[in-house]
Amino acid sequence: MDELELLKSKWQSQEQELPVLTFNDIYKMLLKKSSSIVKWIFFISIGELIFWAILAFLTPESTKSFVKEMGLDTVFLVINIIHYIVFVFFIFLFWKNHKKIQVTDSVNTLMANILKTRKTVKYFVFYNVGTTMLLMVGVNIFYALNSDALSKAVKHNTHQYDAVPPEMFMEKFLMFNILGGAVMICLVLLFYFLVYGFLLKRLKKNYKELQKMEM
Repeated sequence: MDELELLKSKWQSQEQELPVLTFNDIYKMLLKKSSSIVKWIFFISIGELIFWAILAFLTPESTKSFVKEMGLDTVFLVINIIHYIVFVFFIFLFWKNHKKIQVTDSVNTLMANILKTRKTVKYFVFYNVGTTMLLMVGVNIFYALNSDALSKAVKHNTHQYDAVPPEMFMEKFLMFNILGGAVMICLVLLFYFLVYGFLLKRLKKNYKELQKMEM
């Protein structure tokens, strides 16, 4: 027996020793992985909701007093209630997607559920980032249109701008607000990119593996 035939025989013997995965085995593995990913998305979204709720609870009294003096307390309360309702609705969708994937019994259905989950996560991210940006723009426009009330409210609740000349107050205040808002949005985007982006990539990988199975 020559060297080539010897190598072939060794390779064949190794193949026989390895476990052979069936179509159903691979499908079950991808189903389990996909279900686990969606479950993590569900848990992380709950954690995010709790984080924002705690942050709102820890809001300094001076900030609450400032918002009240500006006449925005009721507006913010309504916005927060609507926001939490929408947030909880997205969490419900994540839970629903997880339950659907758990009982999936075909490749095509699993692929459809993965696509649906990816779309839900993307809408969730767009909603959170979009509403944050709109709120930031809207509030700063309101401050600019009510500069006198803003100046009084700031003086009553903080000494941060005491050294700023009155003619430069609005410019400094809006600049600080816009920069602070931009930093917060960047941090939120970074969080979504690192956490949800990573999970969506894993779901996409599973989707591609399922596509190969259908070929």
